[in-house]
Amino acid sequence: MRLAGVGPDDTVLEIGPGLGSMTLGLVEAAKAVVAVEVDRPLAAALPVTVAARLPADVAERLRVVAADGLRVTLADLPADVAAPGVLAANLPYNIAVPLLLGLLERLPSLRRGLVMVQAEVADRLTAPPGSRVYGAPSVKLAWYAHARPAGAVPRPVFWPQPNVDSGLVAFARRPLPGPARLRADVFAAIDAAFAQRRKTLRTALAPWAGSPAAAGDLARAAEVDPGARGETLDIAAFCRLAAARAARSD
Repeated sequence: MRLAGVGPDDTVLEIGPGLGSMTLGLVEAAKAVVAVEVDRPLAAALPVTVAARLPADVAERLRVVAADGLRVTLADLPADVAAPGVLAANLPYNIAVPLLLGLLERLPSLRRGLVMVQAEVADRLTAPPGSRVYGAPSVKLAWYAHARPAGAVPRPVFWPQPNVDSGLVAFARRPLPGPARLRADVFAAIDAAFAQRRKTLRTALAPWAGSPAAAGDLARAAEVDPGARGETLDIAAFCRLAAARAARSD
């Protein structure tokens, strides 16, 4: 709660509140909390839990949406509170990356957030170019936000105790590094580059560019070394590659 930095002017989005342990603290701290829970019995129980433990004027800050976080859009959220600007959530570990990236794409109101994910995922999301764990999730998150590791969460704090370590990731929305219309092509280039980590861009990007020669031409047009590997490129370089491909198509 302290690291999330939630204040009385914030509308907070929580995905997967479960039994509401964190929801209680968020509701006390925020102007409003929108809790999205895919499990309908849990979604129905959450307002009861909050009402039983907090004063009525505080409990009324909670809005519960019974929906799938992987698909939720602004249209699914309650209209009687401001669009959420903060994401604070213990994300389901098996879908954490697509869930986080999808929320940032569909909910442009989200300005910043703090999420808990599996430790290995936290490392990948916050890795810099050239790092051993730098990969597609690292670059795709950089399209939307600046991210940083915000702490480790040890296994013994959970019940039942899991077999994995956990980590916190903090992020802040950034201006898009390229035109929004290029996002799909940027992400396609990222996927191609990291599908074969040991391959040079000339080879790895060949399916995306059309051929190894075309991949080399696009790399040179984007001021990128065709002999480099994907893990050395930052989001700006991938944007230049997508822009070069778009220019060739035009």
